[in-house]
Amino acid sequence: MTVPHNSADVPVVIVGAGPVGVTAALLLARRGVRTVVLERHHGVYPLPRAVATDDEVRRILQAAGVEAEFAAIARPARGLRLLDARHRVLAEFPRTAQGAHGFPQTSMFDQPELERVLREALAGTPECELRGGVEVVGVEQDDDGPVRVTYRDDTGEHLLRADAVLGCDGANSLTREAIGADWEDLRFEERWTVVDVRTSLPVRCWEGVEQICDPRRPATFMRVGEDRYRWEFRLRDDAEPADEQVRELVAPWVDLTHGSDFEVLRRAQYTFRARIADRWRRGRVFLLGDAAHLTPPFIGQGLCAGLRDAHNLAWKLAAVLRQGADERLLDTYESERRPHARHLIRLAVAMGWAMTGGQDGAAALRRRALNAAVRIPGLTTAAARDLSPALTAGPLVCRRPHGAGRRLVGRICPQPWVTAAGPREHRTRLDTLLGDSFTVLTAEPPPPSLQAVADALGARTVLATDLGDDGRLAAWLRAGRADAVLLRPDRVVMDAVSRGAHAFTAMASWAPLLCTARTPPLPEAC
Repeated sequence: MTVPHNSADVPVVIVGAGPVGVTAALLLARRGVRTVVLERHHGVYPLPRAVATDDEVRRILQAAGVEAEFAAIARPARGLRLLDARHRVLAEFPRTAQGAHGFPQTSMFDQPELERVLREALAGTPECELRGGVEVVGVEQDDDGPVRVTYRDDTGEHLLRADAVLGCDGANSLTREAIGADWEDLRFEERWTVVDVRTSLPVRCWEGVEQICDPRRPATFMRVGEDRYRWEFRLRDDAEPADEQVRELVAPWVDLTHGSDFEVLRRAQYTFRARIADRWRRGRVFLLGDAAHLTPPFIGQGLCAGLRDAHNLAWKLAAVLRQGADERLLDTYESERRPHARHLIRLAVAMGWAMTGGQDGAAALRRRALNAAVRIPGLTTAAARDLSPALTAGPLVCRRPHGAGRRLVGRICPQPWVTAAGPREHRTRLDTLLGDSFTVLTAEPPPPSLQAVADALGARTVLATDLGDDGRLAAWLRAGRADAVLLRPDRVVMDAVSRGAHAFTAMASWAPLLCTARTPPLPEAC
């Protein structure tokens, strides 16, 4: 479907102003795309929900322009520990104070604080408009026209026409129903009680996440802030625990006496599920976040997956709406993100089974297998790295079985601190230097053919040895057996060049999606 840019009231309507929807709006705004965000609540939803993020997602928040504000509310964590019923360590998955993306590998935060940071940035962005206190009641599209979004507020019913609609409206998504998507059940469903607490009492805390692998009473514990803690318990009945039972449950971590400073901020029951939508797009309507996938919380990737959705889609949608890129570029959103999300859901389910011991006759066997597996040298380090595997091969991920950069393609380029040249030389993060465009990162001055690719894509050409990063990116290229890589706007390595090669050999797969009448032709491709 091709929709003229001036055919709609607004280029993009976003249904839902949670972290995923607002981040998508900010990322689109950076590329000049106007959005209207529709949200049923007037203000930030006040209760804590997500509490953890990784360094890749902090890099996405940097791209959205809110990293400094997020850093002020975040707390680095040491990683994940699996403990037995007696709280003895079974395995430890360490996370470093600074990962490849330039941030702590795990950070704890309070979701309402993150939402306030994002809402403040949204309010200061002219390309974004938030309409709160509204109920979206319809999302419809024809084959050859804009998407129609109907919503109600206190003054009546209203209609917006949009070039594209992003459904960031959660697990009970109306947008998912509108495109005819169904849930695929990935076979995990458990009832848990979540308890958020504020206390000044001494709490026995590892400064990371603890998973108690006790089939009788599995639990999760983490420190969220200076005086904020979260416990999650799977109970054997559906009854919400009374205050005295909560005190009993947290006793292994904190000594409580009657009247102690121990404020329960929230006590709620959740059903943790593992599901993924069987389609994420119909025409110009897309699903993101919990509308597209539900991840059990055991590896802290639920919200992270949704922010990755926004980062993957935003630059592609902007390229189609603003630069005339081929509509088929939008097909790569689901083909790249769906396998990635499924992988993380499978990891979370596996961790859930490890914690609970399972609910069938094979539970004891799985527990013995876990005890043996965590003693394999290097396994816990490898498992931590696998939280963000390479994207699967496709038009924008040109992975070959052998040859240049096969270990780099589909993965995200590291982000060291670099030196920005100019009248006032200064230190900055790599992404800030590169901006929002494609980049050809090369170990040597590029030959004319590579420079022609960069010029046609409007890409920057960056020599790794000129970055003042202590040789980190040059070493990364050498380790990946690549002389140059082509970075997408989301910093994923799209293609690589080996020694002796003078061009990106897979141009035929991605050039037709990116070439437009507004850009010079790519060599031998467009």
